[in-house]
Amino acid sequence: MSTVTTPDPHSELPGRIMAREMAEQPEVLRRILDEAAPAIRKVAQEIAARAPRFVLLTARGTSDNAALYAKYLLEVRLGLPCGLTSMSTTTAYGARPDLTDVLVVTVSQSGGSPDLVASTRAAREAGAITLAVTNNPDSPLAAVSEYHIDIMAGPEKALPATKTYTASLLALYLFVEGLRGGDGGPAHVLPELAAGLLARQDEVRALAARYRFAERMVITSRGYGYPTAKEAALKLMETSYIPALAYSGADLLHGPLAMVDNVSPVIAVVTDGKGGEALQPVLDRLRGRGADLVVIGPRGQVERASAGFVLPTENVAEEVQPVLEIIPLQLLAYEVTIARGQDPDAPRALAKVTETH
Repeated sequence: MSTVTTPDPHSELPGRIMAREMAEQPEVLRRILDEAAPAIRKVAQEIAARAPRFVLLTARGTSDNAALYAKYLLEVRLGLPCGLTSMSTTTAYGARPDLTDVLVVTVSQSGGSPDLVASTRAAREAGAITLAVTNNPDSPLAAVSEYHIDIMAGPEKALPATKTYTASLLALYLFVEGLRGGDGGPAHVLPELAAGLLARQDEVRALAARYRFAERMVITSRGYGYPTAKEAALKLMETSYIPALAYSGADLLHGPLAMVDNVSPVIAVVTDGKGGEALQPVLDRLRGRGADLVVIGPRGQVERASAGFVLPTENVAEEVQPVLEIIPLQLLAYEVTIARGQDPDAPRALAKVTETH
């Protein structure tokens, strides 16, 4: 078996911080399951007792993709109506909707963005049940929220978020399971499987050679995999600067498919389950157009593509597969960036805490 080949954290090689934090993910996932799960379950039980009638999810950037994953969980697993908020309606326009009996979940790695804090404070004043999901229990966001979940990922120093993303996914999954009285049992396979994926970095490095000179990329998925597609596109853009466009498979057919040809690289995230089944007509259309199709998913799907990365999906519940799906795509962003002679630890024009209002 190959081993995880990450740069020496004490060296001066580009990408050493991002590489180290990607490698920490199995440990972080295990910590959440072993240490954070009881507190998450308690928060979920208290909120469930208040019977929220609707859920609003608030986030930016990588956390927004984690919030989108939570939206799928809440709607599919609980049948609870959800929406993603437009913070400017509160922070810029001063709107004050009636949020009585509405659960507002704000997801933020740092918990320090002023617009997240302001919109959460306004939501609480408008009668909402407020929950912050952060990597910083001492943050301003945690302070203004009624409830808080600590994702326990430890300090994240690389600008591209990796371990905080998978930690947020797992914490949100356990929270939703707690709302429905579940024990989160399907998540217990994740730490070991995540370690196995990280040990296959050489496979990803070979795959990255396809994209070293790419001028643009398209990433698509459906269902639980769609947040993965959006997060993968974000990682590629912020590290390698390749324009990467993420589309739901259904939306891809409504126009954007026209830009795909036989030299256009397309990455399809194929979840093993109903989301993957819904994506099949899109994959057929892409093959028909001669697209350079790379599949991240089950072996049978990868074998029908130009190239790909096989995910361990056997006996893995569809709703937790996104925690695994993103790992080879994080590695891909890292390897493409290194191949292009850039440093994924320090993307230009980015800051760890985005000061939007």
